[in-house]
Amino acid sequence: MTATERPAARPANPHFSSGPCAKRPGWSLKNLEKALVGRSHRSKPGKARLVEAIEKTRTILGVPADYRIGIVPASDTGAVEMALWSLLGARGVDLLAWESFGEGWVTDVVKQLKLKDTRTLKAPYGKLPDLADVNFKNDVVFTWNGTTSGVRVPNGDWIPADREGLTICDATSAAFAQDLPWAKLDVVTFSWQKVLGGEAAHGMLILSPRAVERLESYTPAWPMPKIFRMTKGGKLIEGIFKGETINTPSMICVEDYLDALNWAESIGGLKSLMARANANAAVIAEWVERTPWAAFLAEDVVTRSNTSVCLRIVDPKVAALSDDEQAAFAKKIADMLDKEGVANDIGAYRDAPAGLRIWAGATVEVDDMRALMPWLDWAFAEARAALADA
Repeated sequence: MTATERPAARPANPHFSSGPCAKRPGWSLKNLEKALVGRSHRSKPGKARLVEAIEKTRTILGVPADYRIGIVPASDTGAVEMALWSLLGARGVDLLAWESFGEGWVTDVVKQLKLKDTRTLKAPYGKLPDLADVNFKNDVVFTWNGTTSGVRVPNGDWIPADREGLTICDATSAAFAQDLPWAKLDVVTFSWQKVLGGEAAHGMLILSPRAVERLESYTPAWPMPKIFRMTKGGKLIEGIFKGETINTPSMICVEDYLDALNWAESIGGLKSLMARANANAAVIAEWVERTPWAAFLAEDVVTRSNTSVCLRIVDPKVAALSDDEQAAFAKKIADMLDKEGVANDIGAYRDAPAGLRIWAGATVEVDDMRALMPWLDWAFAEARAALADA
């Protein structure tokens, strides 16, 4: 095969987007025929569906029995915002940021909530902040897996069991693909459209007993929008965590989430989901090892994501281009693969360094990932040849 020949094999499923992510293998709209459309989510069967989604989430993720799990509005963003607005302000806050979503939480805490007793620990794309520098007398806000950088925390060992503050963890690209140490986490959030490939607009909020204690003992100084309120009369609104959602959820989306959870159970649960993501990430790692023009954005293999895999283009000719020209080059590769119908939406996130971002989560088939790799080489060769001719 010459450098510009199109590979013979194509991925059966070209969906490698980092959100919404690929649907589970074998997914069909027919799987949603039992959705309670036209029924109230507060009806007995509607509430039963919501409770089922909560309890299946608990079982698959291994969430402790005394942690509350709620379905909340506005995806992972809504879940994080509920936690920040409801819990912060009782003590100092350490904010960790090494990619765009972490930066967004810094903005909310410092500029919107206007908290003064804060520390921001930052690192550039590709690296983590110094986790040893975190002050756990403070509350700590961080992403487990940086979706836009492909950098994750390696484990929970850096979080002490005897911490004084709460740990508030945005785990939207980690839940169902990475091992979350629940005893080290007081608030965990994620959305359905990531590792399980569910539909958008709904978030999950998981609270430890320590987080509940904070909610019931502390009242923030600022007005609390209705959509964020989790207490009434100084007590947790338990209904939120028993299927009584704050606002109206889409019962079609709920049915789709249940379908994804049932699939996860059918293949062996969390360990199998993690194994599938690891296998997909390993395919990319093997390809990068033998590919001179590409490298991981994550510099340390220990902190490299197995879901949102971010790549840099390190070919000397491309690296010598301006930032805007490098971004245009990477976009050209992504656009060619999209046009060919072999990989949709794999450009780097808009705030991230120029490159590619390939979703490797559990709903992606490893054979499709293997089939994609020669296409990356083809598209690079085509774009590189055009660059040489310019």
